[in-house]
Amino acid sequence: MNLSENKNNTSPLNASFRQQKGGGICIQGYEGSFHQVAARYFFGKQVEVIPCATFRDLVRIASDKKQSAGGIMAIENSIAGSILPNYNLLQKSNLKVIGEVYLSISQNLLVNPGVKLSDIKEVHSHPMAILQCLDFLEKNEWKLVETEDTALSAKHIHQKHNKHAAAIASKLAAELYGMDVIAPDIQTMKNNVTRFLVLQREKETEEVTGANKVSIYFQTNHSKGILAKVLTNIAAGGINVSKLQSMPIPGSNFKYGFYADMEFDTRKQLDRVLTSIQSLTNSVKIFGIYKKGKVVKG
Repeated sequence: MNLSENKNNTSPLNASFRQQKGGGICIQGYEGSFHQVAARYFFGKQVEVIPCATFRDLVRIASDKKQSAGGIMAIENSIAGSILPNYNLLQKSNLKVIGEVYLSISQNLLVNPGVKLSDIKEVHSHPMAILQCLDFLEKNEWKLVETEDTALSAKHIHQKHNKHAAAIASKLAAELYGMDVIAPDIQTMKNNVTRFLVLQREKETEEVTGANKVSIYFQTNHSKGILAKVLTNIAAGGINVSKLQSMPIPGSNFKYGFYADMEFDTRKQLDRVLTSIQSLTNSVKIFGIYKKGKVVKG
């Protein structure tokens, strides 16, 4: 692998990825997707990526040391909320969270070189990207064409040398496919952030220096007030629960387990809190202990 240093790296474990062989970092989508943008922020611009058609494929290939060195996967968005199926995929995998990236999503209108706004007759992109940019798009009488991927839309328009079509995609897609950004930041809501988890196979993980965040899953016996008791113990230990997500327990009659992200100061503090909630929970699974990410511009 060829992974370069990056000032925006969130974890010293980037070095351990560089030492591995057997492939790059799995992303969902095509080259130029926002998954690749997030991967570049964490690993550096020279990171080798493995495009995957679905999140299930991403987890499957990231779990195989013969095919990859790990993966990076979107888990929630500040507008759309959590990507719930991805929690289940993570639950069943051998992957651990070793970092995260909060990417501020910038949607841009891309065209082939020389194309003007007056030349455009149709705009291609993923349905979600089109919805995010409707205020801008509705100012023009363009045909809106839904596709399976933002970056793939840019690639196809570039390959066909289309002079009357534009794509909504990332600035990275423009860079990779030699297109011009004719209108930047066209999304309606400017505060649109997607959180990505950086994943590595459990047997290959190392302790993250400066870790201050943990992602866990726990179940309770569903007795009256039991969740409040768990949260009270966590708060009493001085730890902040930054996210709490309930999920149905498969095979149960509307019983729920809970995914939680917690921020802590020291590992001893975390260990004490995890010990304190053991008697209140049926099981606690740690998805990863890592360093809290910062919002970066996509």
